[in-house]
Amino acid sequence: MARTRSRLTCFQIDGEGPPLVLVHGLGMARAMWAPLLPALAARHLTVTYDLLGHGDSRPPRAGKLALADFSAQLLELLDELGIAQAPIVGFSLGGMIVRRFALDQPQRTSAMAVLNSPHGRTPAERAAVQKRVDQAAAEGPAATIGAAIERWFTPAYREAHPQAIETIRQSVLGKDTDVYPRIYQVLVDGDDELTSAVAALRLPALVMTCADDSGNTPEMARRMAASIPGSEVDIVPGMRHMGLWEAPDRFAGVILDFLARRLDASRTQA
Repeated sequence: MARTRSRLTCFQIDGEGPPLVLVHGLGMARAMWAPLLPALAARHLTVTYDLLGHGDSRPPRAGKLALADFSAQLLELLDELGIAQAPIVGFSLGGMIVRRFALDQPQRTSAMAVLNSPHGRTPAERAAVQKRVDQAAAEGPAATIGAAIERWFTPAYREAHPQAIETIRQSVLGKDTDVYPRIYQVLVDGDDELTSAVAALRLPALVMTCADDSGNTPEMARRMAASIPGSEVDIVPGMRHMGLWEAPDRFAGVILDFLARRLDASRTQA
């Protein structure tokens, strides 16, 4: 494992083989991927990194932020690592960044997997997320973390894994009270710019979510997959938003199978 920092970004490299890049969600950091890393790094040189304003990466620029800021961060990281092209996996906000990056840099994205990420929110769904952003802006990350933990994990997991829950809680609570709501706003605004645009994507695509993810529903995942030509969809039963922590083998297995099948097929066609 190598951990280092570029001009903007703290990143980590695990494993060997063809590259694979993982993009974490809002309020977390590259350590979010720890439950999946053993399986993924056994077959890929796996790059995890901290988004701007998260973990050990630098804060984002001042002012209103957009998905383009995080797409540019990812491009700079790939350039620094000398990775010409890679499959990219993104969770929640990371899944939005992956879609933005694939639209901005199609030649750099060999495949994408979008995990538990929104698509085409209704006005009521958008308003519910905006309310949480406003709470975080007024009162800090602590205002929303309790309800978030309930949305993200099943009751059984929360009871059986209190230390894991506390790790997530502290990750969110540690965010800068000015920066966090500005990035949270990207989670609201970015959906609109992606909903129609993803129809232009032409790459192997996997869309996954969990059956009980209330903010990134199976209906959203199916609509997203229907909008991206040739994409696949997988719904994980019985899990909420952070199903990849509760069922890491399921997530890793589906991702690795998808990459093995679709990238081999793409190379054969080329």
